[in-house]
Amino acid sequence: MSDVVYKASIEIERLRGPDRIAHLPATEEPVAFGVHSAIAAHYGVEPETETATTLDYVMAATGG
Repeated sequence: MSDVVYKASIEIERLRGPDRIAHLPATEEPVAFGVHSAIAAHYGVEPETETATTLDYVMAATGG
């Protein structure tokens, strides 16, 4: 087994319901995660504000 090359130091803070903020490396401001539109409907929640989901970030990170 090879040595660990990188270990991310990430802190996730749950605010309420699906709303969370993540403290990520190389970003000064926390990143907000939550739900929007069809995702909110699927989980039966009514968000105070529509926010990008973790799925949105994963899809963007993989290029589409």
